[in-house]
Amino acid sequence: MRLQHKVIIITGSCTGIGKAIASRCVAEGARVVIHGLERELGEAIVATLGHDKAVLHIEEITADNTPQHLVDLALKSFGRLDAVVNNAAMVVSSNTQTTDLALFRQIMEVNTLAPFALIKVALPYLQQWRGCVLNIGSLNAWCGEPNLMAYSVSKGALVTLTRNLGDTLHREAGVRVNQLNPGWVLTEREIQRKHQQGLADDWYQHLPSEFAPAGRILWPDEIAAAAVYWLGDESGPVSGQIVDLEQYPFIGRNPAKN
Repeated sequence: MRLQHKVIIITGSCTGIGKAIASRCVAEGARVVIHGLERELGEAIVATLGHDKAVLHIEEITADNTPQHLVDLALKSFGRLDAVVNNAAMVVSSNTQTTDLALFRQIMEVNTLAPFALIKVALPYLQQWRGCVLNIGSLNAWCGEPNLMAYSVSKGALVTLTRNLGDTLHREAGVRVNQLNPGWVLTEREIQRKHQQGLADDWYQHLPSEFAPAGRILWPDEIAAAAVYWLGDESGPVSGQIVDLEQYPFIGRNPAKN
């Protein structure tokens, strides 16, 4: 097992990518702290994974004491902390016309500042076990799209945070920091969002080839499989890296010509 005996906090893990990462981590021998806002969903995940392998914490990721509560729960439940996965995110459609400063600040708080806050609290324990941080970003970090303006900016800032801490914390504390930037992933919430935007219930089964050359978009389990490498010892000393997970070359690609 690739994560045997490791203890991992995974934010935003009651659904979607976070849930898939938590399940894969336990399958690889880890014990996990599940976090989110959906208590019933979180309790169901813990029951499935086993109460000896998973514990649940329900709290807004931006609350002042959430980082400390998550770290304390990991230590109380499992006696150590090896890794943090910053997955919780606020995905909200917004453009220059619909984004006011209050919304922009809220998105930045959830998507960029909350990961930093958790890293700060977790750092002494990650240093003790020469652990790591894995931030979950987005391909939108590189350019964004018109109706995901604030979200894209927040993920761009997360890239810079990862590169900065991936260098400084690795040198100063022996803690690696890396980031996965998934493309379009078929999560429960993505299905719901597109339905709310007026798409048919089976929209994901009829995607144009410029967005899905494989005939489908990514699955959460595929992101989870990639996460295991960065959370385990196999990635060795590698730190400060941003890894794009998409089914086509993102840079230099012109969808109109496909």
